[in-house]
Amino acid sequence: MMNVTEKPVKDLWRIFRVMAEFVEGFDELGSIGPAVSFFGSARAKSGERYYKLAAQTAWEITKAGFAVITGGGSGIMEAANKGAAEAGGKSIGLNIELPLEQIPNEYQNLSLHFRYFFCRKVMFLKYAHGFIVFPGGYGTMDEFFESLVLIQTLKQASFPVILMGSDYWEGLTTWMNEKMLKVHSHISPEDMNVFTVLDDPKAAVKIIVDFKEAKGRVGIELPPGMRKE
Repeated sequence: MMNVTEKPVKDLWRIFRVMAEFVEGFDELGSIGPAVSFFGSARAKSGERYYKLAAQTAWEITKAGFAVITGGGSGIMEAANKGAAEAGGKSIGLNIELPLEQIPNEYQNLSLHFRYFFCRKVMFLKYAHGFIVFPGGYGTMDEFFESLVLIQTLKQASFPVILMGSDYWEGLTTWMNEKMLKVHSHISPEDMNVFTVLDDPKAAVKIIVDFKEAKGRVGIELPPGMRKE
């Protein structure tokens, strides 16, 4: 039987682990300069079109003066890190501990390791000028829709969200427009304008660059409770 004091003690140590992840993340990423976070499936193979598109887009983004941040794993994450590394830029992986061990890809030149998803998510947001989202599964959808929620509910959190691969996203965006907006009115018409669907890496780069020049700052403005003061 567990001693009644065991759980509070474990929770206390968990708080210190969370703090340590935030401190390390802020310390390591605070000097990287403007960055772009890439998301997409870990299951994409190196010869596939989306893998190649992610590598090319990351290369273009890096040449435009941005660091690239990924989840550090395989598939699209690997492709983006590869493109950034081959362009001679900062190729950052925010690796996560999973029950089925994630193997960090070899193209990271800055690697961080997280136990807690929410700490990792803050790092994706804090230092990015935008998100570029490639085809993926549940994790990718989580990042995509969370970004839309931040933009919808927090006016100061406006930032570019780009969906790459129009053929993949067509069904989802059509459903959002037809069902969520027109039939049920669960979103507003302007909510369909907070992301852009593209196939051209250079067009994605232009959106990110234009946003940076318009904002004149490094990173997405976070809600007060998530800011590093």
